[in-house]
Amino acid sequence: MKRTRKIKEVDETEGQQAPQHWYRSNFNYQRTCPENPKPQDGKETKAADPLAENSSTPEAEPAIRNEKKIGAKDLKDLETLPFGVALPIRDAIYHCREQPASDWPEAVCLLIGRQDLSKQACEGNLPRGKSVLSSDVPSGTETEEEDDGMNDMNHEVMSLIWSEDLRVQDVRRLLQSAHPVRVNVVQYPELSDHEFIEEKENRKGESKTILADDHWRAPPRNTTVDLNSGNIDVPPNMTSWASFHNGVAAGLKIAPASQIDSAWIVYNKPKHAELANEYAGFLMALGLNGHLTKLATLNIHDYLTKGHEMTSIGLLLGVSAAKLGTMDMSITRLLSIHIPALLPPTSTELDVPHNVQVAAVVGIGLVYQGTAHRHTAEVLLAEIGRPPGPEMEYCTDRESYSLAAGLALGMVCLGHGSNLIGMSDLNVPEQLYQYMVGGHRRFQTGMHREKHKSPSYQIKEGDTINVDVTCPGATLALAMIYLKTNNRSIADWLRAPDTMYLLDFVKPEFLLLRTLARCLILWDDILPNSKWVDSNVPQFYHKFAKDFMTYLSAPNASVTGPYNLETCLSVVLLSLAMVMAGSGNLKVLQLCRFLHMKTGGEMNYGFHLAHHMALGLLFLGGGRYSLSTSNSSIAALLCALYPHFPAHSTDNRYHLQALRHLYVLAAEPRLLVPVDVDTNTPCYALLEVTYKGTQWYEQTKEELMAPTLLPELHLLKQQVRKLQQEEKSILSKDGVLYVKLRAGQLSYKEDPMGWQSLLAQTVANRNSEARAFKPETISAFTSDPALLSFAEYFCKPTVNMGQKQEILDLFSSVLYECVTQETPEMLPAYIAMDQAIRRLGRREMSETSELWQIKLVLEFFSSRSHQERLQNHPKRGLFMNSEFLPVVKCTIDNTLDQWLQAGGDMCVHAYLSGQPLEESQLSMLACFLVYHSVPAPRHLPPLGLEGRVSRSTSFAELLFKFKQLKMPVRALLRLAPLLLGNPQPMVM
Repeated sequence: MKRTRKIKEVDETEGQQAPQHWYRSNFNYQRTCPENPKPQDGKETKAADPLAENSSTPEAEPAIRNEKKIGAKDLKDLETLPFGVALPIRDAIYHCREQPASDWPEAVCLLIGRQDLSKQACEGNLPRGKSVLSSDVPSGTETEEEDDGMNDMNHEVMSLIWSEDLRVQDVRRLLQSAHPVRVNVVQYPELSDHEFIEEKENRKGESKTILADDHWRAPPRNTTVDLNSGNIDVPPNMTSWASFHNGVAAGLKIAPASQIDSAWIVYNKPKHAELANEYAGFLMALGLNGHLTKLATLNIHDYLTKGHEMTSIGLLLGVSAAKLGTMDMSITRLLSIHIPALLPPTSTELDVPHNVQVAAVVGIGLVYQGTAHRHTAEVLLAEIGRPPGPEMEYCTDRESYSLAAGLALGMVCLGHGSNLIGMSDLNVPEQLYQYMVGGHRRFQTGMHREKHKSPSYQIKEGDTINVDVTCPGATLALAMIYLKTNNRSIADWLRAPDTMYLLDFVKPEFLLLRTLARCLILWDDILPNSKWVDSNVPQFYHKFAKDFMTYLSAPNASVTGPYNLETCLSVVLLSLAMVMAGSGNLKVLQLCRFLHMKTGGEMNYGFHLAHHMALGLLFLGGGRYSLSTSNSSIAALLCALYPHFPAHSTDNRYHLQALRHLYVLAAEPRLLVPVDVDTNTPCYALLEVTYKGTQWYEQTKEELMAPTLLPELHLLKQQVRKLQQEEKSILSKDGVLYVKLRAGQLSYKEDPMGWQSLLAQTVANRNSEARAFKPETISAFTSDPALLSFAEYFCKPTVNMGQKQEILDLFSSVLYECVTQETPEMLPAYIAMDQAIRRLGRREMSETSELWQIKLVLEFFSSRSHQERLQNHPKRGLFMNSEFLPVVKCTIDNTLDQWLQAGGDMCVHAYLSGQPLEESQLSMLACFLVYHSVPAPRHLPPLGLEGRVSRSTSFAELLFKFKQLKMPVRALLRLAPLLLGNPQPMVM
């Protein structure tokens, strides 16, 4: 991935809006974000790009490296050098400022004036402490709006991302869980007073159920709501899972980089039993953030011996997530204690709660994720179809256990496809297919076969597989094992039935899972168009699909089944939220808000849970996070967004509610936030991103306005693997990218339309009418007190200026040139050159050192290397005004030619022939000889008695004889009349 910075004109304004320029980092990123406010003009910003390759100007690098040889260690040392000697170094610094290399140390970054790069390097090397983007909450009284669990989010960054509306405040209102939910009940004419009162009581109970669900992103609090008023039957543990979810939300606020240890975790254990559920969720969140790896084994034992179900669930899932894919033996032993199938046959039977077993099974899948461990896979494959035992053993909530076993098996063999080495005798895909479609139960093998000999006295399943129990887990296991393998034969097993007769044998929710699994296997076939969607729907379904869409808006929507209808709407909303995760898309937010307000009918706890999860995903991490599409992330999302939602707050029959939080494993930071290095505040900046070409689209470049979410890094054009690691490092540290505002520009917050920067843009484009601007406007370009004082004392007009007006105009033009091109260090050089030329015109130059410096400047800018650089980079800014140098050269030539015509030729003739010289002509003669590089007489060809070059009759012969002296042609043209004896001087 090539890192370049270039200047590009952006002119999206109307009327007389002047174009503006940007230093842009070619980050090779692209993300369509229509919600981002893109002002009508471009702001000039230098991006701190430590990821850039060594793309600086080749001829500038030696000057930077050899600077110590000259004796200049910093910019102050350069000021001690003559301006002609320092100019090549300053020119190198100027061009390196635009295209710095990635491996330059901090001192060099400061030398070239890129404080943003040096600070970026500093932030990357120092241990991470308080972030630049951290939000400081005032310690005073907190308002009701602030006390919602989201007061620690960075509102300054969010105000830049979503600056045109109040969607963030709306989301905070929708996710507010500290207050009861208000439900309006309308009494229709056909309702009697008794029926109306009964309806209000029902809605009240429903409102309380919603309150128990409305937990996402809210911290634990001591809010108490009376749930026993009225004639409503409320289970005693109705708020248990809501408290658990609040605990997870509080734990997720602790950053992964926080320095916490085992003692800190234990110290924060609550002393009151009523807070145990919150603390259980808190432990799970610590595991999701990787902190439970520091929890001592003795402390884990203490937690588990308490026998608190919620604590065991949170702890087992937390330590498993912290040890993701490690096959850690200590965690394996810990989980095996809670899974009877992993214990020896002669071991003592433990009374492990069912939900704890489910959590332990999923934990095994997390710890062994992607390892294809044979023994673990074999046990989990058998557990999917575990039959019910006698005396109500394994008889309750079997669906969640079978699903957990299927998810765990899929994680263990994640993405291996047909390459399951050492498992050919297990016939994994065939066994899973049988679990999915049904058939005769196979004879149990292994050391636990004796446990399943006695049939259940309560559940009569016979020898057939109960697909209502095993189908979901087997389907998702197939999907994860063959994830992204594009295996057509396995995908055909999951194809939807193509006849009405076969369709009657598949439940709607199983059909949903089959279609989902098939698309995950054929990952490369997924396209964002309606044609791909239609290809997954058999032809005879199209009529039913159209009827279904008709029923959605018709009064008789109950024909499709209220539960199926709400499930479909919830799944579609979650799908939209996944695609737009972290973007805060306004249309999706409107859908979430609409469904949030629905009450009554089949709108139960689970559907509100889905809607609020969609809302949380849409604003994931306050816009800082999005979802990854890696295999591990897809597996986590399948666990978290399983499309079967609980009917009430304590429902775990089909899916354990704690698994909903595994979405954290799929979230990754992708927000890039430009931060002004001078003010240390977030700001806007344009970025250019490049998608690498694929089979669906060619390599594409896009522009986007940051702060914004970046796409996944593997989609971007990369050339060096190290660059991708550095990009991940930036994103993981709050995505801070330091930038430096260019001269004459205001931030988008202060100047959203760029009208206040019109003056800067006009001058930056080298408008010939620059002198028409007033010196007071210099404050819009720079805050340097030296430059402001120069403008005050040397550029402000006064009454009766007279001849001084010309000097004032020159100083004003030079000052604007320096500040707009960000070369204030050249202001003394401009003035020194002008003063030297004026002294030369008055014939008062007593020394030739200043003329030597001017000559060095002219020679440098006319050199071949400099001209080639201008041709190769025509859009690159000029270090010195292209109009100033020709004027300088022309003025010196005219002054010396006038002196030559006014008798100076006789002085030169006397010098060349060794005759005495007039004292008054010595200074101008010296200037003439230095400027035109005339060698000493002893180096010239022999002259005749009359001062002529012997045997030279033409300019061509003269040019040939002086070839060895490398004398400029323009100097020979001026000396030719003297050397050839021509009375008419050949002045240019």
